[in-house]
Amino acid sequence: VDGGLGMRVLNGTQILEAERRTIEEIGIPAIVLMENAGRQVVAALEARFDDLAQRRVAILCGCGNNGGDGFVVARTLQQRDILASVFLVGEVANVKDEARRNLEVLGRLGMTVVEIRDEQAWELHYSEISDYDIIVDALLGTGVRVPLVGLLQTLVADINVSNIPVVSVDLPTGVSADSHDIVGEVMEASLTVTMAVPKIPLILPPAESQAGDLVVADIGIPQEVIDNVEPPKIDLLTRETILELVNPRHDDAHKGDFGHVLIVAGSNGKSGAASLAGIGSIRSGAGLVTVASPKSCQGIIAAAAPDYMTEGLAETPEGLVDFAALEAVLRIESDVVAVGPGLGTGPSVSAFVHGLLERVGTPIILDADALNAFVGDVDRLHGRDGLDVVITPHPGEMARLLGTTVDDVQANRVEIARQFAMAHHLHVVLKGYRTVIATPTGAVFLNLTGNPGMAVGGTGDVLTGVIAAWSAQLLDADAACKVAVYVHGMAGDIAEVDKGEISMSASDLTDHLGTALLDLSSSNQIEDESQGNRN
Repeated sequence: VDGGLGMRVLNGTQILEAERRTIEEIGIPAIVLMENAGRQVVAALEARFDDLAQRRVAILCGCGNNGGDGFVVARTLQQRDILASVFLVGEVANVKDEARRNLEVLGRLGMTVVEIRDEQAWELHYSEISDYDIIVDALLGTGVRVPLVGLLQTLVADINVSNIPVVSVDLPTGVSADSHDIVGEVMEASLTVTMAVPKIPLILPPAESQAGDLVVADIGIPQEVIDNVEPPKIDLLTRETILELVNPRHDDAHKGDFGHVLIVAGSNGKSGAASLAGIGSIRSGAGLVTVASPKSCQGIIAAAAPDYMTEGLAETPEGLVDFAALEAVLRIESDVVAVGPGLGTGPSVSAFVHGLLERVGTPIILDADALNAFVGDVDRLHGRDGLDVVITPHPGEMARLLGTTVDDVQANRVEIARQFAMAHHLHVVLKGYRTVIATPTGAVFLNLTGNPGMAVGGTGDVLTGVIAAWSAQLLDADAACKVAVYVHGMAGDIAEVDKGEISMSASDLTDHLGTALLDLSSSNQIEDESQGNRN
């Protein structure tokens, strides 16, 4: 995504409200917003196609405001001596308001506008359009309410098999601004230039796959208008927002400044999960880390890394943590507790986790088998006043908690995470492609870092350790989840370059957490120095 600092994601109703306030309350005329939109599309075309001056551009326009943006694109291209032709899918008589004014300007400039009123007319002109090098899709934008039928359905289907690169204005035709589902025929864009803010279908699958590369264009809607649009509130995690949360350490800092993380994890045969969580926490800057596990695992976990401390806990004959270990865990001084990776399942584990959540006095992160302890008893999974609780389910774990299917979770990731976080007064980090962070207040953050190479056992265990480390340092669950999820995915992206998607392992993530943090820390240091030079 090519855009600016701190991007909110809006649905169709919200973007219409933002436009209305900009026009009626701020006083920026709609014709100005349309002009800005068209010129931003041209700027994106110039950035995308180095040889744009030698290309022929066909602009397909609808009768609404999206078509009006297209008329501005056509005029601007002509003024730059780029061959552009306009095809109006509909009738000139149906073009109204600002779009009509821009259409009339084309006429006064001598530009021909070809009307395509029906499928017969489309069939007649399709062979002509097929000879163009680029198609600009300015047909519907955010105006889609129902699946395409008739002329539009035929038109989109033909263009999709033409192999001509398509640049969509605001949204690919056929995509609804209110849903990330794909219903019926949808334009397959190479590039989408969306106005002001990203829209839900441009971020979440499966619809986001239709958008190609995404450019978020500033058309003059003030940021305060966007910020004050009514909920739901969904924001993208961007590099700039994370930089605001990660500060360089003071020269006189000591390990006590960065918190003590206690990780309760591991069981017979699953000691690796505990080690990965511990190393993830160390690599993410925690001052001290203790990994507590069943006694039979302690030596294995200790041997995996010299950087953390270990604690042996009472265990069952099966090598699982025993409920009797609860008092010993509660006596360990720490600033945050993480529990679950490789813990195993059984009555003793469930009783231990329930007791820990009820009695712990520090922020707590629950992952993996700690979440499985609440299956069938989800009402006990609840935050308390003054105590931050974070859960980090993958879609399968979330489905088990809710008694639903993985498909249902994946189809409604944002809303499921948001509703659960609000109902249970906790933070939800719903892992997977476009990891969702939902807060008890109903705010949602979507992460864009990460890649398919991270779809391997152990990466979630690493994330648990990373969240715990940042919770100990920042003492703010919202901020800790944002930084941890973003940096975890960033480390995965760096590891992908180094190892490739197929060969990546969870240990590769821990190895590259430092590189990811160094990148962020260096950027902040440069910013601090530049501000110092200006003062």
